[in-house]
Amino acid sequence: MRIGLAGAGRIGARHAAAMCALPEVDALVIADAEPRRARDLAARLVPGAPACRVTAADEVEDLFSSGLDGLIVAAATDAHACLVERAVSARIPVFCEKPLASDTDGTFQTVAAAAAAGVPVQVGFQRRFDAGNAAAREALASGRLGWLHTVRSCSFDPAPPPAEYVPTSGGLFRDCVIHDLDLIRFVTGREVVRVMAAGANRGDDFFRECGDVDTGSALLVLDDGSLGVVSATRYNAAGYDSRLELFGSKDSIVAGLDDRTPATALPERGEEPRAAYSGFMERFADAYDAELRAFVDVVAGRRGNPCPPEEALEAFYLAEACELSLREGRVVRTGEVRR
Repeated sequence: MRIGLAGAGRIGARHAAAMCALPEVDALVIADAEPRRARDLAARLVPGAPACRVTAADEVEDLFSSGLDGLIVAAATDAHACLVERAVSARIPVFCEKPLASDTDGTFQTVAAAAAAGVPVQVGFQRRFDAGNAAAREALASGRLGWLHTVRSCSFDPAPPPAEYVPTSGGLFRDCVIHDLDLIRFVTGREVVRVMAAGANRGDDFFRECGDVDTGSALLVLDDGSLGVVSATRYNAAGYDSRLELFGSKDSIVAGLDDRTPATALPERGEEPRAAYSGFMERFADAYDAELRAFVDVVAGRRGNPCPPEEALEAFYLAEACELSLREGRVVRTGEVRR
């Protein structure tokens, strides 16, 4: 299997290493808007990937004449839509990091292009592949929890991103909370009908200057009457924390709570804790590997698409609803932002 990779940054480098470790992948072609970065990544990978021929393309455009069986899009956000649409028009299955596009209109257009082409596009919501989250979904579906009344999800970063990242990030809800929103839909199997979001700025000024917030929460009302609560912050110096909690009429469960969760139980018992997760790539390392194994299976025709573009569009709608609620200080029905 010959796979192309567009984007040789931090997440692209991780995906490249994961691809080289899969036995089905015997060739990987890397391209980046900065050709030297693609060449450097290929050079780092070659010694450790004897079974996979790793090469660097001179231009991203060259990927589409490389005889690819599949394409991974890990480039800058503003390049996602163009690359996905170009790939599906060439009938190349795509794995695309979220988001599919920078705004709702672009996302809608990309979803339509993929549907018209009939070519698989798998979107990178890696939390769906986390073992704990998958087990939570199964527990709820089995009836073990009874009827669900509350679901809570959090995403706490240990430190803020670079100041230059924030203006193009899309804001806390589109950039970060969108993962929690997708996960709640995935685990519960329900739709969100209205949201109420709030945010705060108590850290660096560059968030406020960009019209963003560094901390946010949203209350979600699901279509069966159950409630969701999502919390996120850029300032959790204790370590990276991502948890999902489900509370039902019979039982309650939590995914993501282990001896590396950066929270201290009281009263303290004097035990030496393990180092907390440094960030999302460490916390979800197994999930990232699993989603790429799934993509290889999609390319090979062995399984259906586990996260199609339509699912990404729904998560984007919810993030848009949260942003609108944050700006206007009111409850927003999700139908207001859907097309």
